[in-house]
Amino acid sequence: MTEIVSLPDITDSAVDAALPRAVRRGVLSIGNFDGVHLGHARLLGQTRQLADRLGGPAIACLFDPHPIAILRPELAPKRLTSIDLRARRMTELGIDFLLVCQTSPALLNLSAKAFFDALVCDTLDCRGVVEGENFCFGKDRQGDVDVLRRWCGEHGIQFRVAEMESADGAMISSTRIRDLLAEGDVRGAAAMMATPHLIRGRVGHGDRRGRTLGFPTANLEQIDVVIPAAGVYAGYASVDDTRHPAAIHIGESPTFQSGDATKVEVHLIGFDGDLYDRTLDVELIDRVRGVVRFDSIDALTDQLRNDIRFAQQLLVTH
Repeated sequence: MTEIVSLPDITDSAVDAALPRAVRRGVLSIGNFDGVHLGHARLLGQTRQLADRLGGPAIACLFDPHPIAILRPELAPKRLTSIDLRARRMTELGIDFLLVCQTSPALLNLSAKAFFDALVCDTLDCRGVVEGENFCFGKDRQGDVDVLRRWCGEHGIQFRVAEMESADGAMISSTRIRDLLAEGDVRGAAAMMATPHLIRGRVGHGDRRGRTLGFPTANLEQIDVVIPAAGVYAGYASVDDTRHPAAIHIGESPTFQSGDATKVEVHLIGFDGDLYDRTLDVELIDRVRGVVRFDSIDALTDQLRNDIRFAQQLLVTH
């Protein structure tokens, strides 16, 4: 299991005392790793391979909050995956430690050389570093892979560059995945992550309209990841490690002129039980349709039955 290690600002002298000795003298890859997509998998796979060759742990390092949340908070993207989920996916890639370093204005003001010295040399004393070909670091993105290669060479640190991955002619990136989700293309997003997009939330009390119509739903609250475009989706909802087929409605309910773009309602197909205040993990497998306003309750309930049947058909192969 990938162990999450939280560190204070690397410009703080307390960082040495906070870092377990087992994390030193390993092979490092720095990034955000949001979504842990196929490009990240290639990068982290090479990190594992180099760690096996050189000895020492395979280490992924990210900075939280995302630097742009401090530099330009209005532009900060919604994350695809929680840090805990990133660590779970990194376990499958053989990563020993996920370092979560505190982001601060002082950190973001470090020159590329000061950043390299502080993290790669002084804090971690790395044997090796693996980065993607578009990696930049330091204030104003002063450092790139050519600079990093030179400095690693000067310190006797092995350095590798991992090529970017592409799918259907498009480069795989967290930004591209967010764009696909904004279009409702959860299948395309899943292809780039090699796993369905997952939404986690706490089940709150809704207006109980779904139960009145014969289709009870769990209304998710406290969601802190990207919510796809409005529409109806086929997926799975997990409760206490039990996975249930589900039809998921995201967005407004125009028939009742209620809801908002971030409302997530989950109907667990064939499930009968109380989910209030429980945590639900929802995997989005495919999109069934967009949001539609119906002229009558009967027309709506007929469509809901069709949605559930279609969702079940889509889930047969998943």
